[in-house]
Amino acid sequence: MLKLSDTLTGEKREFKPNGDVVRIYVCGVTPYSSAHVGHAMSYIVFDVLHRYLEFKEFTVQRVQNFTDIDDKLITRANERGISVEQLSQLHIQEYMEDMSNLNIIPADIYPLATQEIPKIIELIQGLVSSGMAYESNGDVYFRVRKRLDYGKLSHRSLETMRTGARVDPETEKEHPMDFALWKSAKPNEPFWDSPWGNGRPGWHIECSAMALKYLGNSIDIHGGGQDLIFPHHENEIAQSESFTNSSPFANFWLHNGLLNLDSEKMSKSLGNLVTIREALQKFSSDAIRLSVLNAHYRSPGYYSDQSLNASEKAIARIRYSISLSSNENSSTDLDATEYRLRFISAMDDDLNTPQALAALFDLAREINRESSSGEKKLSNAQSILKELALILGFTLEENLSDVDDEITVTVQNLIQERTELRSLGKYAEADNVRDQIMSLGIEITDTADGTTWRRN
Repeated sequence: MLKLSDTLTGEKREFKPNGDVVRIYVCGVTPYSSAHVGHAMSYIVFDVLHRYLEFKEFTVQRVQNFTDIDDKLITRANERGISVEQLSQLHIQEYMEDMSNLNIIPADIYPLATQEIPKIIELIQGLVSSGMAYESNGDVYFRVRKRLDYGKLSHRSLETMRTGARVDPETEKEHPMDFALWKSAKPNEPFWDSPWGNGRPGWHIECSAMALKYLGNSIDIHGGGQDLIFPHHENEIAQSESFTNSSPFANFWLHNGLLNLDSEKMSKSLGNLVTIREALQKFSSDAIRLSVLNAHYRSPGYYSDQSLNASEKAIARIRYSISLSSNENSSTDLDATEYRLRFISAMDDDLNTPQALAALFDLAREINRESSSGEKKLSNAQSILKELALILGFTLEENLSDVDDEITVTVQNLIQERTELRSLGKYAEADNVRDQIMSLGIEITDTADGTTWRRN
């Protein structure tokens, strides 16, 4: 039984979809620059959720937007002397390539905010008609005071939010926390015609419009980073439930922790971002994924060369265990049932990937141990190991730039193990280790000065 932690209720609850299809909306990027490893963390988390739901035999429909009209996009496009559309399309293409290289399952739909203007206007008109929103000098704002449960996701009161809130002197809001649904056109900005004059949508209403259009009035899971809880997701709930006059907008709100770079918060303002492309030039996608999944998705993540190097070596051990030769003449199979059950139990507990990985690596260790003795067939256990690894989205493909280092470490460890076994007179077991080495395409030679090796 799968249980997930819901940010809104603060509870870990059994997950049950509303219908035959699990409908998931995940907030996408604003494509004004290259995606960074903080983005990778979030999308790896929701990729694993997607994969595990399918493993549990659910049908999944996932929608993930692009916020392709935004202040940052406009500023960056003007700086580069190109259109907002040109800039966004450039980075959208780059983003899709990055996700493919990270082995992220593509969303079923990637809607663009700029292509959903009619739906956005429909929502705003509905909110104005019901009195939940109002026009002010060509801008349209949501009345937060009319939403008595405003703040229920972030667990904050309206008065607490108001304290210290800054109000643009050029706006005419009824309340400092009222947020923009429509912004009147400004010079050198893209705009669309609307009942309130030329302008463009606010950020929050875009996601509501796309989620409601493609997934319906009540979705199963809404996801994103913890930095989106307030104000973005708080505002999504308020405007969506006000428009549909129903709740909940989402049955579960899942939020991943944020990524730190060398124990320091990663942010654009600090200038310490590592793009996904930069990371993939140094590390395999499997190593990046392992580094993310080593922490529970609701906890902070940590990115460093040291941790990624460790992840690279760890994933190499999984690949190695799967590649080992098996004694198919044995009448006994290595039983991996315990490890599979441990894995599933961990994943059922709010996607506890650290515990799931522990089961994975324990199984790899057991396969290695049995391979040395040669007493049991390994093929079934290896199949289970691969099955579990694929649920977590590992490709199990080697990063060619790191292959030499990985093989060197592996071979040296095996040679040492073989030497120790021979010194103890365990020649049959030593021969099994020799066979493991040879299966890697390595030729070894015993000399008076020790054992040497080379590639075949």
